Amino acid sequence: MKLLLFNLATDADDPILGFTTRWIQALAKRVEFIHVITMRAGRVEVPENVQVYSVGKEKGYSEPRRAVEFYRHLFRILREDCIDACFSHMIPIFTVLAAPVLKAKRIPIVTWYAHPSLTWILKLAHHLSDRMVASVATAYPYRKDKLVVVGQGIDTDFFCPNGSHPEEPPMILCVGRLSPVKDHPTLIRAAALLRERYQKPFRVVILGGPAGPRDEPYARSLHQLVEELNLRDIVSFHPPVPQSALPNWYRRCTVHVNLTPTGFGDKVAWEAMACARMCLVANEGFRETLGDYSDILFFRYGDSIDLASKLDSILNIPSSERESIGQYLRERVVQLHSLEKLVTRLVSIFSMLREGGVCQ
Repeated sequence: MKLLLFNLATDADDPILGFTTRWIQALAKRVEFIHVITMRAGRVEVPENVQVYSVGKEKGYSEPRRAVEFYRHLFRILREDCIDACFSHMIPIFTVLAAPVLKAKRIPIVTWYAHPSLTWILKLAHHLSDRMVASVATAYPYRKDKLVVVGQGIDTDFFCPNGSHPEEPPMILCVGRLSPVKDHPTLIRAAALLRERYQKPFRVVILGGPAGPRDEPYARSLHQLVEELNLRDIVSFHPPVPQSALPNWYRRCTVHVNLTPTGFGDKVAWEAMACARMCLVANEGFRETLGDYSDILFFRYGDSIDLASKLDSILNIPSSERESIGQYLRERVVQLHSLEKLVTRLVSIFSMLREGGVCQ
C-alpha cells in the first residue's frame, strides 16, 4: 500500500506536534511508501520509505503561495506514483483542497479531527471524506455518521515508566500550551486551597508556553494570579520542551492534572498515564481510560475547590497505592490508545476503503 499523508507539522522537536513523527514511523512499517505533504517542516526524522514535502509555512510563504505549493506537490506525487489511500491529520483544509483531484482518481480519504472547534471547513471535509477518525467520540464535534474511533496513538514504548519514583516533595504537573482553553487558573487557585488543606510541602509545575502572540496576555495573567495568591514558592512555570524530554517530566511527578473540558482529545493526559502516573481530568472523554478509578480521578471542570479536594486525597494515599493505580492506568492506555493499536486500525480502514477504488 502506498499512502498520501497530510500533516499540520512534521518536526520531531515540536513540543506539541512532534508525536506525528512517531506516527509516520509506525505507519511506514506497515505500508510500502508514504508521501507526506506538510504545512510546515522542521527536523525531519523518517524512514527511507517516506518522503516529506513542505508547503513552506516555516519559510514564511503566504497562504496563496502555500496553496500553489500544495498542488505542485500533490500533482507531482499523483503523476509519479500510484496512491492507494489518503490520510489527512488535523488539517481539514488539505482534505478540502485535495478532494476533487483524489475523488477523480478514486483515492479514498480518511480525515483525523479531534477538537471542539466546528468550522465550515471541517463540515466540508466531513462530506468530502470517506471516513472521519478521532481518538474518542467526544472529541469530534460534528455528525457521527462517518466517524470511527481509533484511539489516541500513544507510543507506549516511549512514554513508559523506568522504575524511578516521583520526586519529593510531591510535584503536581500540568503539561500543555498556555492557552485559555487549558484553564490553568483553576489549578493555580486549587494550589492556594491545597496549601491550607495539605499542610505539607508540595509544588506545582506548569510546563508549556503560549502558542503565539494571541496567548501572551493569558500567560501574563497566570503569572499575575500566582503573585496575587502569594504562590511564588509553590507554582513555577517552565518553557515547553521537545517530545524527547517529556517522559522524564511525567516520571518525576506524583500526579498530572489536565484541565481541558469535554470535547478535546488532549494527548498529554494519556502520555502521563502511559508513564504510570495518576492523572486528574475534567474531560468526559477520559472516563473509559480511567476505568475503575474514574471517581477519584475526575473533578468538575473549572471547580478549584473540587480539584483541591481530589489533589489532597491523592497526596495522602500511600505511595504503593498510587503506584498500583498508575500501573492500572498504563495498562488501560496500552489496551485502548497505544500507537500499535492506532496504526492497526488505520491500516485496516485504508485497506477496506481501497478495495472500492482503482489506481489511475
